[in-house]
Amino acid sequence: MIPALRQRYNAAFTAPRYAAFTAELKTAMYWPVDFRVAESPLFLDEATTRELVKAADDIVRQLATPAFRQHAMTAIPTGLTVPEETEWPHFLAVDFALCHDASGRVLPQLIELQGFPTVACWQALLAQTYRKHFPEIPTDFTPYFGGLEQEGYLNDLRHAMLGECLPENTVLLEITPAEQKTRIDFACTHSYLNVRPMCVTKVIKRGRQLFYPSGGREVRIERIFNRVIFDELLRKKPPMKFSFFDDLDVQWAGHPNWYFRISKHTLPFLKSPYVPDCRFVSELGGNIPADLENYVLKPLYSFAGLGVDIAPTREKIAAVAKPAEWLLQRKVTYAPVMETPDGPAKAEIRLIFAGDGTGMPKLLNQLVRLTKGAMHGVDFNKGRTWVGASAGFHPAI
Repeated sequence: MIPALRQRYNAAFTAPRYAAFTAELKTAMYWPVDFRVAESPLFLDEATTRELVKAADDIVRQLATPAFRQHAMTAIPTGLTVPEETEWPHFLAVDFALCHDASGRVLPQLIELQGFPTVACWQALLAQTYRKHFPEIPTDFTPYFGGLEQEGYLNDLRHAMLGECLPENTVLLEITPAEQKTRIDFACTHSYLNVRPMCVTKVIKRGRQLFYPSGGREVRIERIFNRVIFDELLRKKPPMKFSFFDDLDVQWAGHPNWYFRISKHTLPFLKSPYVPDCRFVSELGGNIPADLENYVLKPLYSFAGLGVDIAPTREKIAAVAKPAEWLLQRKVTYAPVMETPDGPAKAEIRLIFAGDGTGMPKLLNQLVRLTKGAMHGVDFNKGRTWVGASAGFHPAI
């Protein structure tokens, strides 16, 4: 999207520089990177950046309405409501595919959204490491929004995660964090913000209070930065000494209920030029689109693309056992937006939001995933280069 800049970057790129870049990322923290990192960031021009911000504003505005709160009342599966829900989410992640409209202009199209944190601290490490090894990135370009630089970005994340609590009394809660594919982000969060990763099995309950063992003593947990995904919790059933459903004297940074309230369940509610047609299967009636080849069938309660059917048929739709828990969503066509030495790459951009819980979180940063396969994901990009996790840089606006 900025041809001269892209050509300059690609011409200067060398395999040894990329090897040095990835070697530093793998050793920067006490846990390594467990996924492929792309050879380049994505450079966004001003028009595309403004379009992304406009799309984000449109969606967040709708999420802040009483009508959305009414819609979200049915989002949480029976038996999974956690007490003491916050009035607003602390975190929001919104995924857009970069597509082309009829005139060839880049038009973001919503793919997913979640009232849940993402790999926010890792993106700070990634952006600064790209800059260190690839000086072709313009100094006046930034991955951040709202006039932020890295220090301000991390301060905003710190406030969202810790609130007024001390780092010692705040934990990043996850299931076996040392074994998660996103563990590099947990290590970055610990390094940058002093919020330590903690496995759910290490937490001790005494009355309504929670503690973790440290140096022969028990330290009070006053605030939980929640990274536990309920799908995994229900599937793995780790041996825990407390339950998410207990009446606990603890603050949630990222209350578990928002994982469901802002999720795939939200997609049929949103009406916008940035949101593809999406409907609950239970509400289709006889109005099944004739061009089903242009739709995907998605289960509401799954993570990381599990269960998605990219070739739905009338027979498959009719056979859905719980139609209120499935969506039919119009496919989007990703545009080839980034030239690389072995063919163009397509991009998906996740906008990263965080806040203090007193209102909707604000847009802070972005992450990028580059692909050359039919879909995003490791299996569709095996053996390919200039794909994987990346960062976006754009002119400050």
